[in-house]
Amino acid sequence: MRALVINCTLKSSPQPSNTEALADVVVKALDTHGVTSQLVRAVDLDLRPGVESDMGEGDDWPSVRAKVLDAEILIIASPTWLGRPSSVAQRVLERMDAMMSETDDQDRPVAFNRVAGVVVTGNEDGAHHVISEINGALVDIGYTIPGQSWTYWHLGPGPGPDYLDEARGHDWSASTARAMASNLFHTARALAAHPLPAPPS
Repeated sequence: MRALVINCTLKSSPQPSNTEALADVVVKALDTHGVTSQLVRAVDLDLRPGVESDMGEGDDWPSVRAKVLDAEILIIASPTWLGRPSSVAQRVLERMDAMMSETDDQDRPVAFNRVAGVVVTGNEDGAHHVISEINGALVDIGYTIPGQSWTYWHLGPGPGPDYLDEARGHDWSASTARAMASNLFHTARALAAHPLPAPPS
């Protein structure tokens, strides 16, 4: 089984990413279930604005889309800025919008029988809002969202330290990360055994 993590940090490589650090906890937990994971840092790529699968020459989204469709598990990882998902996360979701009208060889939306979850970090409140915004979009696209398939870290309202600079709250975030990984894996396995059919016409 394969997982893809799209890290929607605003920091270009090789800058350390707090969001990637927490996503790595989920990746390690998925590894215990035999899941092979790949990570993409979206800000490093030229993802053109638009809602199509290919926006023309120089657009890096088609290669990311191929990775998305090759994975049974998708994780969108985003920092919280102004209580909302990052602009990079919004760009990724807008590019995924095209998947709503794309079908497989059995006339199912291409995201059917795939699961998704969310990782959020930030030194301000708003993690639950970010989770709900991203999950809502992924459900529209066709992903199955297992119960409690998220983890987050923040220290409450107002400015403060970053995940990589502060140990408080890590145990809880790691525990929810392990639960997230387990729920994603077992739901993906159930869908592989009993896939959703094409929607009735």
